[in-house]
Amino acid sequence: MAAKRNARAKKSAKTAGKAPARFKFDKSIGAQIIRYGKFVVDRGYIHNSLGNIAIRVACDGHPHGVAYTKHSGVSLEEMTMDNVVVTDIPTGKLIYGSVPTSVGHKLNREIFRLRPDVNAVIHVHHDETIAFLASKAFKEIKAVSLEYPYVMAKPAFIVPSHLDVEMDVEPLKDFVQGTNSLVMVRHGMTCFGRNVSEAYHRLNTLTSEVRRNLLIEQICALKKTKGEYLSQKDIDWMYGYAEDVIYPNKQ
Repeated sequence: MAAKRNARAKKSAKTAGKAPARFKFDKSIGAQIIRYGKFVVDRGYIHNSLGNIAIRVACDGHPHGVAYTKHSGVSLEEMTMDNVVVTDIPTGKLIYGSVPTSVGHKLNREIFRLRPDVNAVIHVHHDETIAFLASKAFKEIKAVSLEYPYVMAKPAFIVPSHLDVEMDVEPLKDFVQGTNSLVMVRHGMTCFGRNVSEAYHRLNTLTSEVRRNLLIEQICALKKTKGEYLSQKDIDWMYGYAEDVIYPNKQ
């Protein structure tokens, strides 16, 4: 017993006073944010506001992993590797970089905290979606195309205008498990997935379905007809088979 105590004491003496291992920034993750940021810009999703992308990466000493994202004050269309920062997920503390994130990163971090299956978040301010819901003529985004339920896998959640889930993330726990996309009235949308590619596909699918809704309603108004949307029964069936159709055997 005395020998074991002495061994432990020697080990403690060797490690005493040593600083924690320095965080090693992964440029490949920063490159992913820049790459997909360019995709988002090229799609025309960045207009008067900045947008953002966050990617979760596993990291020793951080049970929830860490979040790579861009800092505040620059748009996705402007950013370079110098604008990438890394934060702790529960606290938001900067682990890498010196410029703080925007307030919207609080929402990203809470999605990561509540959804262990989510590793990427994309947030944009999509003009057609903001106009579609602000018109008060429509309270939901209806499913038109067959790929919409398959790619989204879960219904989009329309966040009521009186909730600001970027400033106050507390209500998120009540609905984030049942969706892969948040649509904030008068603000924008946040799509998430197991990786940044999946989040990006969902963003494109959601924005496309909004535009289709708008076109259908415009044509119907001109021709005095009624739009044909997918039934809820069919939509629910497609949600159930989303994994088999879009991402078979994907972990």
